[in-house]
Amino acid sequence: MKAIRNILDKIKPHFEKGGKYEKFYYLFEAQDTFLFAPNHTTKVKGTQIKDAIDMKRMMVTVIIAMIPALIFGIWNVGHQHFLASGISAEFLDKFLFGAQKVLPIIIVSYASGLFVEGIFAVVRKHPVSEGFLVTGLLIPLIMPVTIPLWQVALGTIFAVVIGKEVFGGTGFNILNPALTARAFVFFSYPSQMSGDVWTQLGESTVEGYSGATPLAIAADTTVGETGTAVLELFQNNWLSYTFESLFYGTIPGSIGETSTLMSLIGAFILIGTGVGSWRIILSMFVGGLAMGYIFNIFGANPFMQIPPYYHLVMGGFAFGAVFMATDPVSAAQTNTGKWIYGFLIGILAILIRVTNPAYPEGVMLSILLMNVFAPLIDFYVIEANKKRRLKRAKI
Repeated sequence: MKAIRNILDKIKPHFEKGGKYEKFYYLFEAQDTFLFAPNHTTKVKGTQIKDAIDMKRMMVTVIIAMIPALIFGIWNVGHQHFLASGISAEFLDKFLFGAQKVLPIIIVSYASGLFVEGIFAVVRKHPVSEGFLVTGLLIPLIMPVTIPLWQVALGTIFAVVIGKEVFGGTGFNILNPALTARAFVFFSYPSQMSGDVWTQLGESTVEGYSGATPLAIAADTTVGETGTAVLELFQNNWLSYTFESLFYGTIPGSIGETSTLMSLIGAFILIGTGVGSWRIILSMFVGGLAMGYIFNIFGANPFMQIPPYYHLVMGGFAFGAVFMATDPVSAAQTNTGKWIYGFLIGILAILIRVTNPAYPEGVMLSILLMNVFAPLIDFYVIEANKKRRLKRAKI
């Protein structure tokens, strides 16, 4: 590392003011600060808070938390492929097959996003944000493995430009950039984002095997179905989608979202390091359960009669709760606001997925909607705190 440090110090004058490549200074700085801790301090006057963690290390912590979901997702891509083909395969064979399909998506996501980030850094003369280290990995994890690479690039560019830079860059964005990318691709190219496309690669050679996600199958049952034979529904219509398979994630789905277990491992890492908000995660699960129980009471079709705890392991609910809803920029900032914010996301996610078969995965829309309302939630929480304090002061 010392040799790399010496090389960077040697070429640094060329990128500083008056140097030959002055206009590319922030591109150089991005590489320097990615490899080494910054050697400068803030120039803004006022109170300063010293902490052992900076933005780069916070982003790296989130990436580490996503690694279990990524590794499992790569394996599951291969698992679903060989399952559909009727071929017996070892763990390594499944993992290598999945890696061949997933790694190009990750590379395209990072390449296209960082390219646009670099352009804005040069034009606007601001540093390249470390935030895209997380966004660049989140985008592939919430996409189906069969998605065309050009759509990954287009969605990523849209997320960086419209989801972030138009608001002023990292720290000012209203919407979660990764979910903005998915929403753009979902509404622009729905045939590549729904149906039997998720982790089934190629035509199935096994009779009775379907590549449809559990949510897609469940949504189909809402049309013309009545009754409450939930267990029979699972056994006959849901194939092997038991609670265990949904929890562990050995099912068709987007690359990194299928395993609730892997998402919970990531949650423990984020909460243990103080990076993720346990209030948002917990309140979102509580909101999802509450909406599930309400549907159990008033529901008229089998999807509404699904046991509430099934909703927590279906689709991207757990992944969204851990890695999307807790985004420190687009989420609520006050402690009370976090409880309200997470609870409403859980309520809306189940409400959308159950009542609207066109959008069985309601987590994406519910988080984006509450991203917009997060500042309003914080405003009223702060106003309520002010009123309580004024009332106590008068007493």
